[in-house]
Amino acid sequence: MLLEAGHEVERIYLPEVDSPDLLFRQMAAFRFVDLSAADRVICFRPQAHLVPHPNKIVWFIHHLRAFYDLWDTEYRGFPDDVKHRGIRDALRAADTAALREARRVFSNSRVVGQRLMRFNGIESEPLFPPVLRPERFRFRGLNDEIVCICRIEHHKRQQLLVEALKYCRSPVRLRLCGTSAGSGFSAEVARLAGTFGVADRITIDDRWITEEEKAELLADCLAAAYLPVDEDSYGYPTLEAAHAGKAVLTTSDAGGVLEFVTHGVNGLVAEPDPASVASAMDQLFEDRTATRRLGEAATARIVEMNIGWPHVIERLLA
Repeated sequence: MLLEAGHEVERIYLPEVDSPDLLFRQMAAFRFVDLSAADRVICFRPQAHLVPHPNKIVWFIHHLRAFYDLWDTEYRGFPDDVKHRGIRDALRAADTAALREARRVFSNSRVVGQRLMRFNGIESEPLFPPVLRPERFRFRGLNDEIVCICRIEHHKRQQLLVEALKYCRSPVRLRLCGTSAGSGFSAEVARLAGTFGVADRITIDDRWITEEEKAELLADCLAAAYLPVDEDSYGYPTLEAAHAGKAVLTTSDAGGVLEFVTHGVNGLVAEPDPASVASAMDQLFEDRTATRRLGEAATARIVEMNIGWPHVIERLLA
């Protein structure tokens, strides 16, 4: 989008291995990246904000969350011991120092902005990320299927949708689409579908879904579901569904998704338990007129939040 706006752009990828023992070597390497020939450096993914530059802009999308907001959860992935607490504290200090070098810090959501303030004492401006080529998404109709298009991972909670289907009164169907980091969890979701006796009402498409396929699925589905655990932002699945005029089903603990979805206005917010999710699924199925209204309001919410590339480009280059 910067190129389309007439700017010269170099896109630079920094390799990073997700290993606590390699973390500081990688961070030190980033400090030696010389981008002084650029007029401006815009940093996105962690730990790109460590790159030094006198005109550094950070669009912060998330911390290395295992050392931040996920420290006291099952998703930490390593022990809470002296070694890892030392890594955590040193990482937070280094992140704070590097972020303070930036001319401006944007966050991709208010949730992430709150984490930046809580953990690093850094103020940020919310700058909501748009989707690329939103015009490819369109409304075509409402079938009997709620789709969930995202990575099939434990923290995205496809398992909650599968269990909820067991409690549904209506013949609503469920389609889970997306690739997985490993075959284990996808197979577990399929096993749960059999255990709960709902396998005949679920389609699991465990592979990379192209943008064209995504647009086709969203054009016809009843609604979209996105139930992550304390997500960083509203998430592209939410925004893509809204561009297609579809309501989004989420949960009260979904984090940044709740910045976009308001219960009964442009989607449904259930409690994170199977019975509550099932009730919302039935509501979407049984009252198609209301479901259509929610989808229309979701599209309007995009304009209301000023989610678009002209605004993003204007702020990043201000």
